[in-house]
Amino acid sequence: MLNKIEAFWRGLRHLSGDDAYERYLRHHAEHHQADTPLSKATFFKQWQDEKWNGIKRCC
Repeated sequence: MLNKIEAFWRGLRHLSGDDAYERYLRHHAEHHQADTPLSKATFFKQWQDEKWNGIKRCC
């Protein structure tokens, strides 16, 4: 039962973007070891800027 709850929680965090920084750190460790990773605050600022800046409309 606990594994199902954990899997559900991981899926929910992934869909909502709550685990975005953790996924970024894993990717960074695997592919960009020579560079320093962004701080959590800087990462979320860039993530929000990319998501909300610019024209966002359907027409």
